[in-house]
Amino acid sequence: MTDLRKLLNQATNVRHFDSLVRYRDFCSSYLEYIEGGLQARIVSQNENHYQFFQYGSDGKYNISRPINTHLFCSADNFEQKLLHFDAAFEALRNHAVPRDEYRQSFVQVIYTMQQAIGVTLDALPTGKSNQARKRNGDLFENLIRLLIQEMSITCVSDVVQMPVCDEAGDELLKMSFQHDLVISRDDEVRVLGSVKTSSKDRLGKIFMDKLLLSRMAGKALPYIAVFLNDVQRKKTKKTNCYGVNSTFLAGHFRAYSIRLTPMDGVYYCDIRPNMQADPFLSRHIKTIDHLFFSELRQWVDA
Repeated sequence: MTDLRKLLNQATNVRHFDSLVRYRDFCSSYLEYIEGGLQARIVSQNENHYQFFQYGSDGKYNISRPINTHLFCSADNFEQKLLHFDAAFEALRNHAVPRDEYRQSFVQVIYTMQQAIGVTLDALPTGKSNQARKRNGDLFENLIRLLIQEMSITCVSDVVQMPVCDEAGDELLKMSFQHDLVISRDDEVRVLGSVKTSSKDRLGKIFMDKLLLSRMAGKALPYIAVFLNDVQRKKTKKTNCYGVNSTFLAGHFRAYSIRLTPMDGVYYCDIRPNMQADPFLSRHIKTIDHLFFSELRQWVDA
C-alpha cells in the first residue's frame, strides 16, 4: 500500500512533476492510499457533495480542503476516466473536436490530479501551510501548461516585453510582464493568461493586468484566467460541524467586467452553481473543457 510519507516527499519535491505522466502516477498512488488510509471522511453540512478527508496519525490528524465528490474520482473510475481523457487529447492533437461525452471525464481527471496533490499537502504540519499553498499553486500552473503542450501548442511561463505606444500607435518603450501562460505560434504570442487555484484576493489583479496590457500596447491580445475552484472550509463553532464557503465575489466580477474590461475567457474545474445559473456570469465563465475543446485552438490558429 502507498505510504503517506512517500506521497508527501513527492508532492514537496520541486523536480518531481515534470510531465503529465508524473501527475497521473501520483494521483493513482494517492487514490490507492485513501482507499484504506484515512481516519475519516467528513461530509459538508451545507453542500453535501463536498467532503473533507481526515488523516490519521501519519498526517497529524489534519483535515483537508473541501473535495467535490461529483468531480473527484475513486481509484477504479480514475483509470476508466483516463480512457476518455486520452481519447480527447488524441483528437485535439489532430485539430479535431473531441466527443461531447468526453467532457465530464476530462474535467474530472484534471480536478482529481490537482486535488490529489492539494489534499496530500494538507497533511503537512500547520507551520508549513503557507509553503503548501504556494507549492499547490505552482503545480496547478505547471499542470495547465503541460495540458496545453499536450495539444502540441507552445506554452510557457515567461516575461513578455510589451510595447508602450503613444496615441498614434508609435512605440515609446517596452515594459516587462510576467505571465503564467504565454501561448504562441510561430514565435508570435497569441494568448496570455493567469492560472490560480482560487480567485480569492486575486480577481482584481487579473482584470487590471489585462486592462494595462491592452492600454499600453494599443491592441488587445486574448487574455484568459484559469481557476481550480472557489470554495474553502468553514467550521461552525457552536455545532463543531464543517461546511464550505464560496470565495467567488460575483459583484466584483460583474463590476470589473463592465467598468474595466471583460476577460476573453474564465474557466473553472469546479464551477460554482451561481456561475451557471446567473445569465451574466454564465456568458463569461465556463468549465475548463471549453478552453481545450474549442476556444484555445481558435485563438492560436487565428
